[in-house]
Amino acid sequence: MNLSATLLLAFGMSMDAFAASIGKGATLHKPKFSEALRTGLIFGVIETLTPLIGWGLGLLATKFVLEWNHWIAFVLLVFLGGRMVLEGIRGDDDSEAETPHRHGFWLLVTTAIATSLDAMAVGVGLAFLQVNILATALAIGCATLIMSTAGMMIGRFIGPLLGKRAEILGGIVLIGIGAQILWNHFAA
Repeated sequence: MNLSATLLLAFGMSMDAFAASIGKGATLHKPKFSEALRTGLIFGVIETLTPLIGWGLGLLATKFVLEWNHWIAFVLLVFLGGRMVLEGIRGDDDSEAETPHRHGFWLLVTTAIATSLDAMAVGVGLAFLQVNILATALAIGCATLIMSTAGMMIGRFIGPLLGKRAEILGGIVLIGIGAQILWNHFAA
C-alpha cells in the first residue's frame, strides 16, 4: 500500500469514531480541549490496537473474526446508544448544572472498541497483503486521534443548541453506526 492509500484508509477508519465523538461532545457541559484530547487519545490508542489484533487474528482464525465482528460492534453500539437515549429521555427536566463535564474512562473505552471493530476486520484483511502493519495501524490511530478530538469540539458547540436532546441524538448516532455496520456486512 502506498502513502495515499494508507492515509485514505486511516481517515476512513476514523469516521465512526468521529461521529461518536460529536455525540459524546454534545452530551457534555462545555467540554474543554483537554477532555476532547483525552477522548481522542483513548479512541486513537484503541483504533491503533484493533488492526494489530485483527492482523494477528487474521493469521490465526480469519473465518471466526469475519463472521462475528459486525454482530459484536452492533450489540455494543446499540447498547451504548440505547442507554444514552434512555438517559436523555429520563433527564428532560434536569438542569444544565447536572450535565457531566467528563465521560467515564470505561464508557469511552467501550465506545472506542465498538467503533473500532471495523478496523479489526481491516487488520484481518491486511494480514494477507504485503503491508507494514505497524505503520498502517499508527496511521489509523493518529487519524482517529485527530478526528475524535475534532468531533468532541464540534459536539461542544452543537450540545448547547440541542440541550438534553443532544444525548438522545448521540445515542441515535451510535445506534445508527451499529446498524450501518450490520447493513454493510449483509449488503456486501
